[in-house]
Amino acid sequence: MRFAERLKELRIEESLTQYKLAQILRVDKTTIRNWEKGTNETDFATLMKLAKFFEVTTDYLLGMTDY
Repeated sequence: MRFAERLKELRIEESLTQYKLAQILRVDKTTIRNWEKGTNETDFATLMKLAKFFEVTTDYLLGMTDY
């Protein structure tokens, strides 16, 4: 569940809507919503894109570290 919380937190910090983040990642808006609700998980390649985009580590996104 930590991934869902971190993703939403980072998206809001960047003032992005779910729709805008979906456009950036080239996924459907419902995909972002489902990730943030914790009903779906992302694949490794997209996890890497998210980490690079938000300039954080994958460990941070997954809730394994707070740095």
